[in-house]
Amino acid sequence: MPIGIFDSGVGGLSVLREIRRLLPYHDLLYYADSAYCPYGTRNPAQIRSRSLAIARFLITQGAGLIVVACNTASIAALDYLREQLEVPVVGMEPAVKPAAEGTRNGHIGVLATQVTLAGDRYNNLKEKFAPNAEVVSVPCPGLVEMVEAGLTAGPAVEELLTRCLVPMISRQVDTVVLGCTHYHFLRDTVQKLTGPDVLVIDTARAVVCQTRRVLTASEVPGREEGHWSFFTSGQAPVVQPVVRLLLDDGNITVEERPL
Repeated sequence: MPIGIFDSGVGGLSVLREIRRLLPYHDLLYYADSAYCPYGTRNPAQIRSRSLAIARFLITQGAGLIVVACNTASIAALDYLREQLEVPVVGMEPAVKPAAEGTRNGHIGVLATQVTLAGDRYNNLKEKFAPNAEVVSVPCPGLVEMVEAGLTAGPAVEELLTRCLVPMISRQVDTVVLGCTHYHFLRDTVQKLTGPDVLVIDTARAVVCQTRRVLTASEVPGREEGHWSFFTSGQAPVVQPVVRLLLDDGNITVEERPL
């Protein structure tokens, strides 16, 4: 059964890569909504509309399960998608629970978009899993755009990340949650800036494990590795080189499918 995966842009490739590693026999369909990226600056109603249109497109392409590989879209649209679609939908959320379990001093930092941090789902996570922790939540405008441009390291990335991390470092956090799939590709730089004693957590693997639990089709030993297909609402000549860079595969083709 093909798995449909979408994100506001290329950030969800971090989830796709992990799905390919753990579920290698499934065909994967990926949609980057690059024409509307970033979602973090859009209102929830627009995010819900875009998410439903993309999910329905992926279903027409054969997807039997939808993975919302975007924290912002999950916060704004996950419940709505589950109401509207007849296929299972797996979403993601900032890893507050494992951060609360892993912190040594009770100080946790969360890097995410403004929409994610303002959502009820995120606030409920804090209340449920980290009621006794100090959670320093910091929006990071500009980071998504850097990853979309293929910038995952270097002086410009470090300068912007430093500004985002200063409020956390000043509060002596010992755990940092990467609450956006794009930020996965900045993990090494975040670790460099926070130091080796700070635990950096993202949620890609947890989403894949949930995807595997939801699937009813079993893996077939000996079957050839599944195919992957890529679509975007943006300009393929712009998006394709970044997808190839982040997945380290020069043979990937991205097809323009504006919705």
